This record gives sequence, structure tokens and C-alpha cells, in this order.
Amino acid sequence: MPVETPFGARLKALRQKRGLSQAALAGNDISTGYLSRLESGARQPTERVITYLAGRLGVDRSALFSPYTSSSLSEAVSVAVSTDSDDAVEAVVTALASAQGDDPLVRWQALWLVAQFRRRRGEHAEERTSLEEAIRIADGLALTALQCRSRTELARCLRATGDVTEALELAVAAYELARESGVSVSDTSKALLTLVSAEAEAGRLPDARAHVDELVALVANHSDALRTEALWAAATVRSRQGDDDGALAFIQQAMDSLDSRVDLVLWARLRLAAASLYLQARPTLTKPAHACLAEAERALSLVGTPVQQQELLTLQARLAFADGHVAGARDVLDRLDFERLALSYRDRVQLQLLESLLLIEEGHREQGLSRLKRLGEEAHRDSNMNLAAQVWRVLAEALEQSP
Repeated sequence: MPVETPFGARLKALRQKRGLSQAALAGNDISTGYLSRLESGARQPTERVITYLAGRLGVDRSALFSPYTSSSLSEAVSVAVSTDSDDAVEAVVTALASAQGDDPLVRWQALWLVAQFRRRRGEHAEERTSLEEAIRIADGLALTALQCRSRTELARCLRATGDVTEALELAVAAYELARESGVSVSDTSKALLTLVSAEAEAGRLPDARAHVDELVALVANHSDALRTEALWAAATVRSRQGDDDGALAFIQQAMDSLDSRVDLVLWARLRLAAASLYLQARPTLTKPAHACLAEAERALSLVGTPVQQQELLTLQARLAFADGHVAGARDVLDRLDFERLALSYRDRVQLQLLESLLLIEEGHREQGLSRLKRLGEEAHRDSNMNLAAQVWRVLAEALEQSP
């Protein structure tokens, strides 16, 4: 049974198809502000408004609610690109499900939009499905830029879910495509970013260090998010190598390079990353971690996704534990909805690591130690060597403490 597209997305598509501005469609009977809210999905139309708009567009009322078919996939993609709203992307999901024989380039773009949408929501399995089809289409078209871009994003998705071995293979393939075919600096940089993160997770730190230094040099003259993320990656690799001073210098440089007015989401994510590095430093630097999380919390209250809110709570719990506030850390964790966790594999391990330490501090020593051992074994089995080493180190420190 066909599924109807949201009214707002369909309305906008019909208006744009006829080359009408919002003011031209609104006419004298409704305001452009009201029409804009209808198109965004913020308002629902009355029967009178539906009749009025159908008349202005020269269509039957049913056209404003008609299901998408294969011929309207390009229309759905155009609306989604121009509006940047989740409702519009959901219309693309609907169109993809019923489209047949559509232009492969349009379908690739639709899959790309849907994958980004799934990523924001932490729906990694659905994101992976979209990206796997995107790779097949890109390969069929033999378009190097799309082949590189699709592999880069799928590698990033797999790394986030803990599939390090496959992520590393895809990241290497994406980087080799970028290097051999001369794609854009943006695509090459993103391939390198993903390769560095996969190598770091796999414990291949010398390789990660060489590639991240290459990345930083590549984007040295850029002043946008590419340079900021490269500096962030350099900080992460140095932290994994035990170079706390180098890590903190790079993350500070990354934070200084980005104005919150340019990209508030990235600005907030940098502060989450900095807080994590402060907590991993030896000795732990709780004061700057508090400052970073306070800034991130204010920003994420405006623009944060559910995934980012979960990351914030996890870091707040880790900080409370580092401050010696065991009960406070437990209180923060109790605010997490464990039935709807959308955290990455690494963040899930960090969360389980904290829970194990809390059990030990709360008097359940054997249970906590057993969970740490199991966690280390799982990370090692999944080829997450860096995480496994971290868990074994924490376990060793816990065993040294007197019961």
C-alpha cells in the first residue's frame, strides 16, 4: 500500500515545480510566514487552506497528498536538499521504497541524504544499508568521487559500531581511490580522517600518526571545519600514544580555530572531545573538563541531537566519578535511557567501563572485576585493540587496590 508524503514537502515540491515564490503562492489570503510553516511541517493546514492552495497551484486537492512514485524521487530529493528538514528526508525514504527504474545518480543522492539522516539519529544498521547500496550504484557508474565518498562514510559507520576490521579495509580503499584519482581536497581529507580513526581503533598507532600528520598538512591552509577536524584527529592519535601534552595542544588549537557562529554543533562536539581528553590525561584534569562540559551543555541545549545528549551525560558521569562523587556519577547514569542508547561502540565501552568501576566502589567488587574482564575480552575479540588495552589497564589498576 503506498504511503503518503508529508503535506508540507508535497506542497513545496508543487510550488517549486511551477516556479512560484512563497509570496506568489500565498497571494492575498495567507501570509508567507504561514505558508513557510506549512511547508516545514510546523503547521497543519485547515480544509479552507487546502482548497485555497490547490486552486492557486491549479491542481486537485488530492495532489497535495498523493503518494510518491518513481518519477517523484528527484522531486523529493530536491525538496530535501533545499529545506534541510527531517520531514523532507522522510519523504525521500518513502520515495525510495517505491521508486522503480529511476536515474541512478538521483537514487545515489537520495541514499546519501537518507544515510546522513540515519547517522544523526544513531540508526547505524539502517545507515549501513543505505551506504552499501550507494557503493553498488557508485561502482556501477564508475564515478570515482562517489565511490570514494560512499566507502568513506560506510567505513565511518562501521567504525562507530565496532566493526573495525571491515571499517579499516573500506577506509584504505577510499584513501587509495582518493590518492590515485585526484578527487577534491574535501573528499581526500574525509577519507584520511576515517582511515586515521579506524587505524587508531585497531591499535595501528604509527600508521594513524603518519596519516594524521599528512591530513593536517593537506588542510593547513583551510579555515573551515576540515582543518578543525584534522586538528581534532591529531589530538586523538597523540592521546592514544600517551602524548597528553601534544593531544591537549592540538585539541586547544582545534577549539581556537572554530567560531561557534560558524558551526555550533561542531563547536559543541569539540568541547565534548576535549573533556574526554582531559579525563584520560594523567593526572586527570577535572577543572578544564568541567569548563568544557558546561560550554557543551549550553550549546547542545539549542542544537543537540539525542545521541549528543547521551554523549554529554556519559561524560558528566565520568567526570563525577573522577571527582570522587560515586553517588553523583550513578545519579547521572540513571538519567540515561538504556533502552534507547544510540552511542558509538567506543562510547558504549566507556559507559560499561564506568559502570564496572561504580560496582567496585559500591561494594560489588567481584561483579565489577568480572565485567571488566569480559569487556576487555570482547574488545580484543572485536579487534578494538586500543579499547582492549585501556580496559586491561583499568582492570590491572583495580586488582592492585585492596578489597
